[in-house]
Amino acid sequence: MRRLWLIFAQTVTVCLGVLFLVTTIRPQWLPGHDTSVTNVTGSGGPDAPAVPGAVTYAPAVARAAPSVVNIYTTKHVDVPLVPMPADPGLERLLRQLPGFTRREPSTSLGSGVIVRANGYILTNYHVIEAADAIRVSLADGRQETAKLVGADPDSDLAVLKIDLDKLPAITFDPALKVRVGDVVLAIGNPFGVGQTTTQGIVSALGRNRLGLNLYENFIQTDAAINPGNSGGALVDTRGDLVGINTAIYSDTGGSLGIGFAIPAAVAHDILDQIIDHGSVRRGWLGLEPQDVTPDLAQAFHLKQAGGAIVARILRGGPADQAGIRVGDIIRTLNGKPVTDAVDLLTRLAPIEPGTEVSLQILRDGRVLDRKAKVGLRPTSEQH
Repeated sequence: MRRLWLIFAQTVTVCLGVLFLVTTIRPQWLPGHDTSVTNVTGSGGPDAPAVPGAVTYAPAVARAAPSVVNIYTTKHVDVPLVPMPADPGLERLLRQLPGFTRREPSTSLGSGVIVRANGYILTNYHVIEAADAIRVSLADGRQETAKLVGADPDSDLAVLKIDLDKLPAITFDPALKVRVGDVVLAIGNPFGVGQTTTQGIVSALGRNRLGLNLYENFIQTDAAINPGNSGGALVDTRGDLVGINTAIYSDTGGSLGIGFAIPAAVAHDILDQIIDHGSVRRGWLGLEPQDVTPDLAQAFHLKQAGGAIVARILRGGPADQAGIRVGDIIRTLNGKPVTDAVDLLTRLAPIEPGTEVSLQILRDGRVLDRKAKVGLRPTSEQH
């Protein structure tokens, strides 16, 4: 009996040793092993990762990148022929005199996104601002002169149009929602080196008070965004557009991991309005609001900060006609509390001009109700 047990133990030991050698040296001999995955160089097709099981965003890039274009602008600027004084007023005067400056062409670059197959392109307003000529270069090598359809400086967006066929429009769903932590890819033309893709996550949503635009509601991302990326696409891991890359937070001009993009829903609304009307229609009361800071709350004997104080009123404007005065504190709009000046402007913007709104204001310690008819906000060039 003892001899049989010894023979059994030796047999098991030998079998385990053979199995270990086969698993290590010739795993394909084992039953159930997938012998079809033998190439690790990526020849399994354009959507296959280079290494089996590796994470890749190549399908998303392949889907979105053809829709991202390079934008080259040319404009003429006044170049001083002599050193200008440090005094801004004197410099402005000298620039108006003949012989002190010479007009020379200046070129700049940026990015854009094809959002309609019939040639409409979204980009940033600051990319094409004051441009005399705009040229668009597609990923497939084609180039075309673009026409400016319209611009909205208050949101830093502009719409261009090119006359080419077979244009690859990006997937553009205004209902698409992103969350903090979602992986995103930034595609553009940084520093003019050519189309480049960088990867990061959504770091924050609803960023405002950056001093970039009047209406700010940015997606913050740590995907590297550099000069030249402006107007390019921020896409998700499916290749769907989630934002238009707009700005970076940097003291040096290079990426520090804090970039900002205009959400797709905002861009979609502005795109439609510019195509339909040539400009963006926003609700407006003809007043300039400021935040009620803790110091102001104490001065007005308020229990807590909140609301928007009226700092200035346009004579004859909607607020003036409604009896609102400088120094009034707007507490609610249509029954909902107003948190600050940005909240008031943001909620007024989508209201159709001509609509009547109700306001609750605080004046000299008294709560008053006012009705105001929303007007059409003038464009940045008009106010």
